[in-house]
Amino acid sequence: MQADIAEATFIPDAENARAFRDALGRFATGIAVITTQTADGPVGFTANSFASVSLDPPLVLWSPAKSSARYPVFAEAQHYTIHILGADQADLCLRFVRGGAGFEGLRTETNAEGTPIIPGTLARFDCAQSATHDGGDHLIVVGRVLRAAATAGDPLVFSQGAYGAFTAKT
Repeated sequence: MQADIAEATFIPDAENARAFRDALGRFATGIAVITTQTADGPVGFTANSFASVSLDPPLVLWSPAKSSARYPVFAEAQHYTIHILGADQADLCLRFVRGGAGFEGLRTETNAEGTPIIPGTLARFDCAQSATHDGGDHLIVVGRVLRAAATAGDPLVFSQGAYGAFTAKT
């Protein structure tokens, strides 16, 4: 612990919104792309709000921002797939942010529920929506994991506004 570094304490309100966001950014997160199928075609969403909830039953959650143009699609999606990105997949992350290329030119597969699958990601969770909960300016979406897949590799991480990689110490 570094005792010689000054700590800035503040109340997380509108006046300190940037400081609050910066403090949250100190927590490194993985990056996920969530996909679903609509009547108009496949839709994807980049998120770093993924977490495990329960092993029995197998539940995970993620939280789309209510301000997102894709929010209504994912709030109502009964099936979706969460793809955990590897350290070398920042390009996939950027495809599914606002203004990104999305599925254009991207090779995909489809699972039994008709959800688009992006091959080659670090891990994948095919989910059925189990519950949703109000989470302020986000929606907390809980999914029951129907199938999971994983491969070896280092994850893509996001911290303090930047992407990077995590490599475990051996």
